[in-house]
Amino acid sequence: MEDEGMKTKQAVNPYLPSWEYVPDAEPHIVDGRVYIYGSHDLFNGLNFCLGDYVCWSAPVDDLGNWRYEGVIFKREQDPAAPKIRLTNGLAAPDMIQGPDGRFYLYYFMGGTKMISVAVCDKPAGKYEFYGYVKYADGTPIGKKEEPLQFDPGVFMDDDGKLYLYTGFALQGNPLLLDGSKPTEHGAMCFELDPADMLTVKMGPKYIGIASEKEAPGSSYEGHPFLEASSMRKFNGTYYFIYSSLNSHELCYATSDNPTDGFEFGGVLVSNGDIGLPGITDVKNARNCTGNTHGSLIEINGSYYVFYHRHSNRKQSSRQACAERIRFENGKFYQAEMTSCGLNDGPLKGKGNYPSYIACNVYGKKGTRFLSMIKHPKSGHPYLTQEGKDREQGSDQYIANMCDGAVAGFKYFDLRETSKVRINIKGKATGIVYVSTEEGGKPVAKIQVKPCKEQHGFAADVNGLGEKEALYFIYKGTGAFNFMSFDLK
Repeated sequence: MEDEGMKTKQAVNPYLPSWEYVPDAEPHIVDGRVYIYGSHDLFNGLNFCLGDYVCWSAPVDDLGNWRYEGVIFKREQDPAAPKIRLTNGLAAPDMIQGPDGRFYLYYFMGGTKMISVAVCDKPAGKYEFYGYVKYADGTPIGKKEEPLQFDPGVFMDDDGKLYLYTGFALQGNPLLLDGSKPTEHGAMCFELDPADMLTVKMGPKYIGIASEKEAPGSSYEGHPFLEASSMRKFNGTYYFIYSSLNSHELCYATSDNPTDGFEFGGVLVSNGDIGLPGITDVKNARNCTGNTHGSLIEINGSYYVFYHRHSNRKQSSRQACAERIRFENGKFYQAEMTSCGLNDGPLKGKGNYPSYIACNVYGKKGTRFLSMIKHPKSGHPYLTQEGKDREQGSDQYIANMCDGAVAGFKYFDLRETSKVRINIKGKATGIVYVSTEEGGKPVAKIQVKPCKEQHGFAADVNGLGEKEALYFIYKGTGAFNFMSFDLK
């Protein structure tokens, strides 16, 4: 029995097990638990979103203790599901509780052009297919020559009005693979009838979030809308969260009205930390970058941004992360990627930590914006796992720690830490420098030698503070797989 009010586990990033690949996660609180609704990638999947929808939840006062709620919806349940699995990805869902007390899951399925809805009497039970968002004449949205309906975000206002936000924006309206066209005008909004949660009362209406075409000269310049609509309301202000054309970042815009007047607010998070001091562009990213999608939530008076990162040298093995974010006078300030996002403070300076919780991984050759084709290994450390997609087994690790490779972790309370040990295997001969600042003076030097089986190499440390980063920098020949490290 766990003690009420006692945290059972430290929270790390990614916050789900290392074998679970849930991007696009929307967090929602129901009866004292946070539930996340996201897409479901397969490890090493050929495309995005090839898994069925799963759900995870955690108590609001124990955000390190996530529970698997199982598969909540299978693609075959949608009557319009294309037969070819590679194209019928279940993408970026969102959930809202209806006036009838039931839980409605809004989603987009590749190849359908529609926004589908499933329903359940529990936040994470077995959802049943319910219908398609449709106009009063019964035609589903997306079937009347409208721009592509994509990435639904659903929001119910305090007055009981129900809104759906969708869209994918590219300049020049290129024809997409399934014959649909994006919009040139940013995010769209529909007001839906809460009586059936499906029928359009108003829309589509553009809400003033600028697209690539409209951004120059506006507050959105440099951060136009691409996709990933999500809506939140804090202290009477509406916060529209989206992924920009830069793709690696989540941005937000604010208004005092849910359907127009939105002004750009700023960047919430980037999965390469681009935009933080000294990190000016994608070439200087502190991780390999790719798309991101997520949202904001308030938990016990603190604010968190949920997003995803990339692993396995390509875009389709994405993992759910979250960070505490500063919120002052109605403004959010960009959060940095950390290893301790939901922990509400640094991790303990004692214990064993898997290497996959690194928040910065890069090599001498820097990083790159990932594609669906695997990025070359040469000169690049990267996050990966053994074997195929699975539901248990050994943790992810950092492969190919070669000369000049850096693995950074933030943050630890190291006041009582006297030893650092790295657990590695490979053909490396050289020194791992341990530093508390990127490019800073080493606080320890760990000599490493070739080892066929996993082996620990250690060095002493002392006199460190209560909120320290740990950077491991390898200089030498050959390369090693970095499995975990111990702080003693």
